[in-house]
Amino acid sequence: MTDFDAAVLDAEAERILRLNDRGGYTVPTEGLYPYQWNWDSAFAGLGFASFDIGRAWIELETLFSGQWENGMVPHILFHRTDPGYFPGPEVWGTEGALGRGDAPVPSSGISQPPVAASLAWRIYRADPHAGRGRLVALFPKLMAYHRWIMASRAESGAVAISHPWEAGRDNAPDWDEAMAGIEPVGVEPYTRRDTGHVDPRMRPTQADYDRYIWLVQFARDRRWDETAIAAESPFRVADPTLTFTALRSARDLMQAAREIGEDHGEIAEWVARLEEGAAGLWNPAIGAYDAKNLRTGNFAGSLSNASFLSWWGGLSDDRPRAALTRILDASEYALPSYDPAGPRFDALRYWRGPVWAVMNFMAASGMAEQGLAAEALRIRRDTARLIAENGFAEYFSPEDGTPAGGATFTWTAAVWLAWASPSRGEM
Repeated sequence: MTDFDAAVLDAEAERILRLNDRGGYTVPTEGLYPYQWNWDSAFAGLGFASFDIGRAWIELETLFSGQWENGMVPHILFHRTDPGYFPGPEVWGTEGALGRGDAPVPSSGISQPPVAASLAWRIYRADPHAGRGRLVALFPKLMAYHRWIMASRAESGAVAISHPWEAGRDNAPDWDEAMAGIEPVGVEPYTRRDTGHVDPRMRPTQADYDRYIWLVQFARDRRWDETAIAAESPFRVADPTLTFTALRSARDLMQAAREIGEDHGEIAEWVARLEEGAAGLWNPAIGAYDAKNLRTGNFAGSLSNASFLSWWGGLSDDRPRAALTRILDASEYALPSYDPAGPRFDALRYWRGPVWAVMNFMAASGMAEQGLAAEALRIRRDTARLIAENGFAEYFSPEDGTPAGGATFTWTAAVWLAWASPSRGEM
């Protein structure tokens, strides 16, 4: 696939990363997301590694500068004040939170998909000579992060989320049952800022947002005590995104441990536990891995792009292949974030249908590793075509490629540089 000038797009992707650089960290895009986000930042590091390896490591190091004493790495670090964003640090109220210790950066109280270890390992492999000291220094922080995940979120073996934002897939149908169990009484008055930057039809609904804020207030009232939240919150969902990213990161941490001469026995135990937990997310009714409401035991019945991260997690499981084939056949552009034949599909509403480059990268990379070469190539080509035809948008319609959400988006540019560009290999 070479009907566009890869060099021009490579240069534009590099420009976007520089544009969104705030001196040690990148914002996802100007205006809509003015802070440092956890998994966005890790992907930014991967993008920087294609042309500035030192800057790639700085991105990860800045992310871990906000790590809590208990090992948690927050999903947002509020390095600078920006009144144009809601909810800001005053809403999260994490100062004095249990487990935070003397973490120096104001932050949210939840985390995000733990891709940092996997992407740190890839950054290291891009230049081992430049990266060895950086990896050695980062390794204990990555270990502490995963200890926190296993201790506070893996009670079922799979990794649970305490808030939809934690999955990175905010309004995915995976959470509909659990969200319906929340009556958002007592939500403090607020004004959304996201819909001032982006068409509201591309964002979560107001009903969703009321529940998001209710969950923030619920946890804030408990001083972000993980034990109390796990015991008392109506929202607790085992998530394929966190489970498979945690599993992949554990495998990559094991490789890193071997590389730098660290013991990896504890990591091996994590891998075994996560593999067992992942098995519990298999939903035969949809022929794929699915989210599970831990309060009711019910599957979400949601065939999503996260369902196909099992190969990224290292599972040699051919069972999801039939569902994947159906989704690919039904999509002009793969992978939609939710089944186009599903009753809750919406081609432009955030995680209820649109295609996301970062999910395509992980899903297709895992497929390629597990022998699904044709499927992986289809997804990579579709990702390249979307970006070449529609720019570096936050996400895209799987039906016609319409760009949606924020523009000049950091992680879309990063995925282009690291994987989707024809300059990265044969298309």
